Amino acid sequence: MAPTANADALAHAVQQALHLVGEALHGASRFDPETAQRTFRLHMSDIGESEFLPALMHEVRRLAPEVRIETRQLEYAQIENALDSGTIDAAFGYLPGVEHSCQQRLFMERYVVLARAAHPLLAQQPTPRQLAQLDYVVVRQHTETLRLLDRMQLQGRIRLSTPHFMVIPAILRETDLAVLLPMRIATKFALAGQLRFVQPRWAVADFGVGLHWSQRAQNDPAHQWLRALAIRLFREPGTAGAVTAPRRSASPRRSAA
Repeated sequence: MAPTANADALAHAVQQALHLVGEALHGASRFDPETAQRTFRLHMSDIGESEFLPALMHEVRRLAPEVRIETRQLEYAQIENALDSGTIDAAFGYLPGVEHSCQQRLFMERYVVLARAAHPLLAQQPTPRQLAQLDYVVVRQHTETLRLLDRMQLQGRIRLSTPHFMVIPAILRETDLAVLLPMRIATKFALAGQLRFVQPRWAVADFGVGLHWSQRAQNDPAHQWLRALAIRLFREPGTAGAVTAPRRSASPRRSAA
């Protein structure tokens, strides 16, 4: 019995569909950066962009010229779900509330105080009492500095709240405000001129800045390539290796935001 015209058309459509599925599965099993055309979506704060994007984009442009990078700045409480859902591919930064992701520590950081170079109250190694004489600008997205000021009972000394770090140098140069921020970005701001940073005498521990991703992307070749590139560029020697995401508990997760 000969197949009907409709059967022939259906068989051809099925063959095409199977061919496309096969190509997709084959493509998912490998990643060629020289020819890949895809977009990686990354969580970074604006100071994270300043720290990571120049070197990252230099290498991406060199190794994978058709790859695109998009950065987003999410609330801490949104990051884990965004990783698990594939809304973002990876998250960079100090993310103390992101506890159930795979992660690789890249380097250690510490908080310092930055202000204009001629600030009349900024001592070389200020004590908590001297810190209490300063007025502060804070970045709302960077909740850890807000918590630190709250812990030192200095929330009443906040005079400006802004969503962005990169405007701060211009504000500090024109005022006697000070800001708490990580040393690496403080160093860059100070090198630009008219600003200086100091390390206070306080019991504030150093913290780890890392790369986070979802367990669902652990074995994906494209994700593996991006992670390997980021780790090669930014991981300091001697930093501990990657850790697998811990199992989620049945109780609700506490947000760090």
